[in-house]
Parts: sequence; structure tokens; C-alpha cells
Amino acid sequence: MLSNVHRFHGRTALNRVYRRGGATHNQLMSLRCAPNPHRKNYRVAVVTSKKVNKSAVIRNRIRRRVYEAVRLQEQAIKDGYDLVFSVYSDEVATMDKNELDGLVQALLKRAKALN
Repeated sequence: MLSNVHRFHGRTALNRVYRRGGATHNQLMSLRCAPNPHRKNYRVAVVTSKKVNKSAVIRNRIRRRVYEAVRLQEQAIKDGYDLVFSVYSDEVATMDKNELDGLVQALLKRAKALN
């Protein structure tokens, strides 16, 4: 599980990333990324709407899986970045772990958020 230091707290910070951050996409999710010089640690949020799946159990499973994929990349992520993953498909809940890790890593590389 991703530590509390690396999570967003409050909606204001998310809105800042949506306004100022750049976006990269793939077929299942997108990543908005914005540098934050006021923080020494990176922060991550995963957004999954009811359009993805009506079941809260499935949406929470998706969030946990994406957080875990990000946690595995923890050493490579640049400090001082705010990252917001938006999931578009419920395929993320059932896809292979290695495939999901590869998708997350590819998004982070395209956003230039890796060291």
C-alpha cells in the first residue's frame, strides 16, 4: 500500500493538477502530471468514476491495483511531482499484474516523471 505521505489530501490540490498539469493517455487510463516545487515528495491520486463500473467494490479494487503499480515504481519517480491517474475501463480490475505495471510505467515515462 502506498504510504500516506504520497497521497493527496483535499480537492484543491487535485484542481491545481487538472488546471496546470500535462496529460498522457493510453486506451485504459490517463495521467495528469504537474511539478510541485512546494513539496519534497511526490503525490498520487487515482480517479475512477461510476461510469467505469457501478460497483464500489470493483472501483476500489482498481484504485488499489493502480496504487500498488505506482508503489513498485516508487524509487524511480521524481520527487516534487503531483500525479493523477484517471481510469476509463474496468479491464484494469482483471488484467494481468505485469501488464498493468507496464501500462503505469509507460505513462510515467511519457509524462517524464521518472528519474
